[in-house]
Amino acid sequence: MELPPLIQNFVLHFGEMGGRWGINRTVGQIYALLFVSAQPLNADELVASLGVSRSNVSMGLKELESWRLVRLSHQPGDRREYYSAPEDVWAIFRTLAEERQRREIEPTLSVLRDAILESPGSPEERHAQARMRQMHDLIELLTDWFAEVRKLNPGTQQQLLKMGGAVVRLLELKDRFSGGPSPNVDTAKGP
Repeated sequence: MELPPLIQNFVLHFGEMGGRWGINRTVGQIYALLFVSAQPLNADELVASLGVSRSNVSMGLKELESWRLVRLSHQPGDRREYYSAPEDVWAIFRTLAEERQRREIEPTLSVLRDAILESPGSPEERHAQARMRQMHDLIELLTDWFAEVRKLNPGTQQQLLKMGGAVVRLLELKDRFSGGPSPNVDTAKGP
């Protein structure tokens, strides 16, 4: 099955980007094709469209299932399994962020927590531990912020992102009236 040029370019690009995002090329291509497909696809259709082996498609689908990025469905009178990507791009983004946090951020925080609870012996260890505490505090601040943002409804999340630099201007305005520090000034380095 030959893909139209528009879809083929998108699928190939996602495959190339997969390596940069920590997934293999085939997984990226499978996801891209499912994302743009108007209807769910089965493994045979993915094999024919992408020109990859059945085992690569099966492994890729299992990987995408483990990330909760594909939905499995069945067609009446057909024993094959069909796959689709969620329609809502915000849901996809939230799922990716949650999975990345679970797989990457939480283990890192755990290692950092253990390290900052140890009693350092040498000056080098004390220095290293202080740096690890800084990293821990930053990551924890970001994960706490992300948890708060996840509680917002998708419409509010979208508004927040669209505000961009307006949030900084709003904080500057608030600080001007309250006499607090400007958010554009890096207090660690001074004004």
